[in-house]
Amino acid sequence: MKVAIVHYWFVTWRGGEKVIEELLRLYPQADVYAHVVAGEVEREHLGGHRVLRTFISRLPGAQRLYQKYLPLMPVALEQLDLIDYDLVISSESGPAKNVVTHPDALHVCYCHSPMRYVWDMYRLYLDGAGWLTRLLMRPLMHYMRLVDSMSASRVDHFIANSAFIARRIEKCYRRPATVIHPPVQVDAFECCADKQDYYLLLGQLTPYKKADLVVDAFLRSGRKLVVIGEGEQLKELKTKETDKVRILGRQPFHVLKEHLANARALVFPGVEDFGIVPLEAMASGTPVIAFGKGGALETVIESSDPSVATGLFFHEQSVAAIEEAVARFESLPVAVSAEACRRQAERFAPARFREQISSFIDAKLLERRSSAPL
Repeated sequence: MKVAIVHYWFVTWRGGEKVIEELLRLYPQADVYAHVVAGEVEREHLGGHRVLRTFISRLPGAQRLYQKYLPLMPVALEQLDLIDYDLVISSESGPAKNVVTHPDALHVCYCHSPMRYVWDMYRLYLDGAGWLTRLLMRPLMHYMRLVDSMSASRVDHFIANSAFIARRIEKCYRRPATVIHPPVQVDAFECCADKQDYYLLLGQLTPYKKADLVVDAFLRSGRKLVVIGEGEQLKELKTKETDKVRILGRQPFHVLKEHLANARALVFPGVEDFGIVPLEAMASGTPVIAFGKGGALETVIESSDPSVATGLFFHEQSVAAIEEAVARFESLPVAVSAEACRRQAERFAPARFREQISSFIDAKLLERRSSAPL
């Protein structure tokens, strides 16, 4: 069986790319397609696989400016020759599913999210743009929404990375989706029950992630906070740094791992499609204080039963709500246990992901074969 895996671009190796890593373990003979592939990522993670690029990779400055070529990406995908493949798996949160496959091929789309800048976050991007960009974005995003909706019809089956995203898929594409949560590298983290006196904020420091609210809440309460991450808000947050609120910026994995293990709790203020970071915290035996919306509702357990509780939620993205949630966490009659957190994280280990994906695809291939005319 010939297998093709189509990803939007390989410029980093984060949660979406970890899904590709597990798919390649399932289908080691698969060919890999993408718009742009960084040489370092290819050498380190895609060695041994045939890697093919769309014409986007040959355009000026593509390694840095690839997102500027968004309007050309649907056309670029249609130029890929996938006619000989029996199974095509597209990995979607940027343009990837608009490929043309053989009529007898099975096309499964693993959807991390319908393109955010085209759909639900369009207004946020628009409001933050200059006047010329806003002028150009309106007709461009109209075109991209039409193309994206059309491309959904080329997919035989959707898999969503969370129930939250399954609802988005139904809203944007009017298609059902099976939920299979992405893999979490649980064994890369060590469970630690002895915590230090600080909280942790970890992730991209961009406005919609709401890191500034957490920093302001801890400045107001006087509690200790460590912030790890990079992004457009880093410089602004650095100006607020004190002896109790430390802004570390981007850090290597061993530093990140150490802080996850030692923190009293992870504070998670944004709305994520799924959210790998809370599960990495739980794999480290660390509870999570999360905004009660999005993928966190499917991973963090708020319960009066200490054998299952892994954290708690706040329900408003505000300084006051975050401060109140931390105070409530500190006043819990029974502390959240490191063992309960670790058990919850282990439910999302890579072996579980591979088993569910393999069973799903095998069943769909069998359906297709059994319904084919003799």
